[in-house]
Amino acid sequence: MVKKLIGKKLKNTRLKNDMTIQDLAERSRVSSNMISRIERGLTIPSVEILMKLAGAFGMSISFFVEEAEKGTTVVHTRRGGGEPIFFFEDKHQITSLTQGIRDPNFAVFYDTLERGCSSGEGGMIHTGEEFALILSGSMEFIIEGEAYLLNEGDSITFKASQPHRWKNLALGQTLVLWVVSPAPNLSR
Repeated sequence: MVKKLIGKKLKNTRLKNDMTIQDLAERSRVSSNMISRIERGLTIPSVEILMKLAGAFGMSISFFVEEAEKGTTVVHTRRGGGEPIFFFEDKHQITSLTQGIRDPNFAVFYDTLERGCSSGEGGMIHTGEEFALILSGSMEFIIEGEAYLLNEGDSITFKASQPHRWKNLALGQTLVLWVVSPAPNLSR
């Protein structure tokens, strides 16, 4: 359990920081082989190695050894509530509706996209599945080169391993409800 928890946190944190295993190895001075073994849950790292890895992310060692049980089994979010998470604050504001749930298998987000906001030109690829419901506005999704236009009330579900990107097509804001599985690591 501990090996898998530390490995999962390390991998999620590395990916969240757009780092390869080699990037992390150079930054932390821990071998790429050791990092790979930790991420796959094959070994428990020493305190010294955990300190080096945590330092590479500007975190304390406690981040990697916190118990998963610190979460809750119920998250009740009232209208307008949720845990704000910002990406590109001026164009893209995401609010988590599932933050704090223990051992999540999925995450739900309320997303406010300003005019012209997009995921970028490159196609994203990751594990799991995504679901998007357009609450207001309109978006274009490009999945494996095929375009899908979604307006208010429309939804789309797809395997996230397919190259995908999106863009807000509305003249103003587009509001989207996302369900993503597996849940991304949002620890700060």
